[in-house]
Amino acid sequence: MAKATTIKEALTKWEERTMEDSTKAVDIGLQFQWPPIEKMDGTLNTLLECRKLSLSSNMIEKITGIGNLKNLRILSLARNNLKAINGIEPLADTLEELWVSYNAIEKIKPIEVVKALKVFYISNNSIKDWAEFNRMGAAPKLEEISFVGNPLHESMEESTFRSEAIRRLPNLKKLDGDPVIRGD
Repeated sequence: MAKATTIKEALTKWEERTMEDSTKAVDIGLQFQWPPIEKMDGTLNTLLECRKLSLSSNMIEKITGIGNLKNLRILSLARNNLKAINGIEPLADTLEELWVSYNAIEKIKPIEVVKALKVFYISNNSIKDWAEFNRMGAAPKLEEISFVGNPLHESMEESTFRSEAIRRLPNLKKLDGDPVIRGD
């Protein structure tokens, strides 16, 4: 296979395609690169105005290079090779939506520090136990999650999982695409 596409190369292609300056853009999509992006790097720190960044459908294994993205509200890393969400900490005060479905994530520490998080899509990953699920309860603004397809979810009846998830996350308003009605 050809060598991986770098962030710099992907941004250059994006700028040519959109006729926008990536350092001033608010919505940047670097998904579906060929060959796929394998590494996030410091080049991302040039995206100072970016509010939504999509790096989905690549082969990224680690979250890095996002320390300066103080305006970022939505980060999409779905369909990559992530095993953890370590590296998300620099966005703790600003990130509102994290989309990491279809990875191999087993542990969601440090989700507890992401205080602005409202939406967390983590379906089709490898979360196996309630202890890991419970970490989401520490994110005070979290109101919507997608969790279907994780071993914990798949190991029990849908209604049992749903009522237990709602009990454990009292601020939840939407679970797996369905509104939460207290008393579920």
